[in-house]
Amino acid sequence: MKNEELLLALQAVAKERGLEEEVLFEAVEEALVAAFKREFADAKENEQVFAEIDRETGEISVYEEVEVVAEVTNPNTQISLEEAKEIDPDLEEGDTIEMNMDVESLGRLAAKVAKDAISKKLRDTENNRIESEFSDRQGELATGVIQRSDNRFVFVDIGRAEATLPRQEQVKDEDYSFNKRMKFLILRVQIEKERPMIIVSRSHPNLVRKLLEQEVPEIHDGIVEIVNVAREAGSRSKVAVVSRDPDVDPLGACVGQRGARIQAIMDELGQEKIDVIQYSEDPAVFISNALSPAKVERVDTEIITNEDGSKEMNAQVIVPDQQYSLAIGRAGQNVRLAARLTGWKIDIKSSSQFQQMVQNDLVENFTVVDDESSDEQA
Repeated sequence: MKNEELLLALQAVAKERGLEEEVLFEAVEEALVAAFKREFADAKENEQVFAEIDRETGEISVYEEVEVVAEVTNPNTQISLEEAKEIDPDLEEGDTIEMNMDVESLGRLAAKVAKDAISKKLRDTENNRIESEFSDRQGELATGVIQRSDNRFVFVDIGRAEATLPRQEQVKDEDYSFNKRMKFLILRVQIEKERPMIIVSRSHPNLVRKLLEQEVPEIHDGIVEIVNVAREAGSRSKVAVVSRDPDVDPLGACVGQRGARIQAIMDELGQEKIDVIQYSEDPAVFISNALSPAKVERVDTEIITNEDGSKEMNAQVIVPDQQYSLAIGRAGQNVRLAARLTGWKIDIKSSSQFQQMVQNDLVENFTVVDDESSDEQA
């Protein structure tokens, strides 16, 4: 390859890969050193081998640093003082001198080695860029286009990289058709076979959180805060919110005019239902809100401290008989999500169940008292 061709090739690759030209110059220089050391046994013995490409002309030079000594014991790393002075009379014993090496002597084999080394350097540079860029974006949203899938993964083009959606991060029965555009949560970047793998999710609760932050300006600006999210992906989510401004209604801000904001998020999530809940520092009020759309009559809370110091947060909730099924939800989903959202273990009783329980307690207590009285009379 001629010098001018080398410069043009480096410039083209830099533009195509979105890299700085200097990175590629350094890659070629490292490749030339590697090629010399692989091609020539003598070069391996000297670690001080360098390559340099003129950034203007593309001219390549390879040189090694050797030590000036009175008596040469290793000709691969040393030069005699007598020879050195013929090159530069000012050199003294202990100095180092750069000796040019014959680039043309690399031959075709070494040129291929250099090319392979350049390719590896480019891959490493690209991998480092991907790892650095997307490690900084963990927990953020990425818009991607489905490329292909197998039994374990869905592969997604997210712009400057390909991301992987593992089965455990997929939503059951969600459509991952080729070329479909979707939004994903970037979970992490992990190294697989020396390559960075960007792991994304469609099922994580924070996907709902980030979609709300994107869709609702009041959340993005910090006026409305998302306290917690409980999600059963593909089916239903509950989101607890609170306003830091008394003049801003957090529920209205999230739902939007005529439900436009929350509908946009539901559309992205395949019509997954989203309940926006008003947070309260009063646990009874928060639990009552979390069981929406069911109406609650009463909430009793109790915190039990165990011997190991752990705490059990128990809540007994009483609802009207006609609201009992709604409070529990299909297959227990409503109460399950409410418990996750609030952090309380919730036990729901209908009004009639609670009355029956109270009556049973009264009867039991009366029976105990009556037995004690009988024993005293006897």
